[in-house]
Amino acid sequence: MYKIFVVEDDENIREIVLYALNSAGFEAHGYETGEEFLTAINEEIPSLVILDIMLPKEDGLSILKNLRNKPRTKNVPVILLTAKNSEFDRVKGLDMGADDYISKPFSVLELIARVKTVLRRGSQAGDKPGDEIELAGLKIDHARREVYTDGVPVKLTFKEYELLYCLMFNAGIVLSRDKLMETVWGYDFEGETRTVDMHVKTLRKKLGKAGELITTVRNVGYKLATV
Repeated sequence: MYKIFVVEDDENIREIVLYALNSAGFEAHGYETGEEFLTAINEEIPSLVILDIMLPKEDGLSILKNLRNKPRTKNVPVILLTAKNSEFDRVKGLDMGADDYISKPFSVLELIARVKTVLRRGSQAGDKPGDEIELAGLKIDHARREVYTDGVPVKLTFKEYELLYCLMFNAGIVLSRDKLMETVWGYDFEGETRTVDMHVKTLRKKLGKAGELITTVRNVGYKLATV
């Protein structure tokens, strides 16, 4: 059974979410503060976290950063739950490592659908030890989520890494912007496809000469050249 931790300071919303998840066959546990949640996750790693951004004391984005910086929790799926709805906030949260984003108010059916989608994506990700891809001096170690160019480590944001992995895994194949949005950000992410262009631009810059491997296919999308 999937175990889900819900971090939400509004008691009414928290109870509704917990009831919906438990009724859908999940094992859900609620936490009012980030402190309570971090204590719980230090004892047990859940299958997924639903995390409100606007929390007392430590906000959700700080907690998300904390999770992604720790080896034990860096791959735990996270869905952000917040009243904020600007594109900037969506992109910021997703780029920091969130797997999806739900704006309040939301429907219970939407919540359950998104939870199932994120869990399904996670089960298909195939994070296998020794899963490495190397091409023309560009190397990605998926088990450790590390990237190297000519042996030198490159520090990427969570979504930059996911984008590069998608391109390298499909090296030589043209991927449309819509396909990249679906794979890296989730099919229901409402951001415009220029988000992909923005991340490709920063990715190329960070990779230096190896960034030239990412080629633009006019009016379609991108591909990683096989040289």
